Amino acid sequence: MRVSSRPGSAMAESPVAKRKREDNDGDATAPPGSEAVAGDFPLAELSVCKVLRDSAREKAIFLHGKVKSASGNGKDAVVILEKTPFQEENITKLLKKYTKLQLQMSNDIYSTYHLYLPPELNEIKTTVVYPASEKHIQKYLHQEVYLIQESGEDYTNITLPFIEAQSFSIQWVYNILEKKAEADRIIYENPDPINGFILIPDFKWNQKQLDDLYLIAICHCRGIKSLRDLTAEHLPLLQNILQEGKEAIEKRFNISGSQLRIYLHYRPSYYHLHVHFTALGYDAPGCSVERAHLLSDVIANLEGDSHYYQKRTITFALRADEPLLKKFQEAGRV
Repeated sequence: MRVSSRPGSAMAESPVAKRKREDNDGDATAPPGSEAVAGDFPLAELSVCKVLRDSAREKAIFLHGKVKSASGNGKDAVVILEKTPFQEENITKLLKKYTKLQLQMSNDIYSTYHLYLPPELNEIKTTVVYPASEKHIQKYLHQEVYLIQESGEDYTNITLPFIEAQSFSIQWVYNILEKKAEADRIIYENPDPINGFILIPDFKWNQKQLDDLYLIAICHCRGIKSLRDLTAEHLPLLQNILQEGKEAIEKRFNISGSQLRIYLHYRPSYYHLHVHFTALGYDAPGCSVERAHLLSDVIANLEGDSHYYQKRTITFALRADEPLLKKFQEAGRV
């Protein structure tokens, strides 16, 4: 059983915050359209077209559906249904207020049951992308995955031109940095324009429990796209994020730095340098070895060689439908 404690100062995730991280292929970016605000999405009118993905491990299902509009044409939506973690303060209620306990199997000292809960204890986190573009639908569709070995030369000749040719907007990032959006959600800020950052909860974390804690540190300095751009010049920034981020989380949530996984993604889902802070016991999306690079290791590598990440071959995964995979295939690198 997964039991969590709840931070008394936690704030609910705003729908605007969720929306802004759903456009790109990963954990965050700006949207091409808009997402319905709480209470506005007509879930009961959703006609399910296809199950995009069903994850028993994550206890989540990803649906593609359509909602009829006034004109009669259905608008696409992606709906994600995810069982929320247990909360410590609800355990007593859960054990005493269940509506039914149905025996499934019994063998010696072992038995399994179906436990049916009252609605107030049976919450399902529901994430809606609406109206959804074809890109959103493809993002959540199950795809074959391929490992890419990207050398420094591959980055210069294949990946970087691909990035520069894209038109992904990160205005939502600048809105956060400029306090035009989500200012009330900021956990901590170092305002230095070169070596400072903002620490903010990631939309994946509903802030109702600590065992799936997930925050993002977004650097103020613009123009640092990813791990590949980092040199020893950026060590003060990275060290600030590592040290001050840990201190802010310990002060706010009473979680020590030794209980945090602090890392960068490569490839990132949006090209403005940001660092992930997750609870160490939480198997967060994107924390696998083919994507996550521990910030402490990044700092150590740059201390040893300022141009380490310009030269190093980096392994990452690409889905079968990603255009960058085709670029690597055309170059004979896959």
